[in-house]
Amino acid sequence: MNLLITLTTDLTTALLLITIAFWLPQINIYSEKATPYECGFDPMGSARLPFSMKFFLVAITFLLFDLEIALLLPLPWATQSPNLKLMLLMALLLITILALGLAYEWCQKGLEWTE
Repeated sequence: MNLLITLTTDLTTALLLITIAFWLPQINIYSEKATPYECGFDPMGSARLPFSMKFFLVAITFLLFDLEIALLLPLPWATQSPNLKLMLLMALLLITILALGLAYEWCQKGLEWTE
């Protein structure tokens, strides 16, 4: 009986979320949202538009920090290693390096979009 209730609840929730996701964007349609490209570029214009270097730098910074944070994902399993103090010291060192890198980017105004 519990399995039947769980399956019914899951199916109802999934159908409700699918219905909301399908109907909600159609309520608030505006011209930019209706275009095939939401990035702001005119798809019929020239392909030789200047590319914003600031966008590239912010994207690279995001990828750098995102990939380094992924290195911390195995940390809960690493607590079962025989040398726990070394493992926690290395994790703390990685977090410190990430925090210092973030502080440096912030001080250099590398995270601000406008100049």
